[in-house]
Amino acid sequence: MLQSAEFWVGVSFVIFLGILVYMKVPAMLAKMLDDRAEAIRKDLDGARRLREEAQDLLADYQRKQRDAEAEAQQIIEGARREAEALKAEGARSMHEAIARRTRLAEEKIARAEAQALAEVRAAAVEAATAAAERIVKGKLAGGLGTSLVDQSIRDLKGKLN
Repeated sequence: MLQSAEFWVGVSFVIFLGILVYMKVPAMLAKMLDDRAEAIRKDLDGARRLREEAQDLLADYQRKQRDAEAEAQQIIEGARREAEALKAEGARSMHEAIARRTRLAEEKIARAEAQALAEVRAAAVEAATAAAERIVKGKLAGGLGTSLVDQSIRDLKGKLN
């Protein structure tokens, strides 16, 4: 038995385990494993905290996005209402301008008609006067025409005063 290699391997293994226990290696290994577990736990807590912060940021940005979309929708609605108001105002202005131009054109036409009528009357009066003058000259040739003109001038003086 003392000569067998297995015996000496077993004895050296027991001595090796004794040295490890004497040097407190199992306690050191346990402490290292505990420290490592604690570091992993801290990393997990940090990761959990970062995840919660990320979720809070995500929720905040989603809320801001919804607010921005709502504000954009309000701006679009305001612009649409303003465009409709401008369209209505433009239509009203156009109708007023058309009515004003129509009225001015009608007034201009009425003035032109009145002026044309006055010109026609003046031309008719001139033609009638010229025709009457020719007729009177033809019929009142001589002394009768002169005496009639003199009589008319005297009557005219009496009527003017």
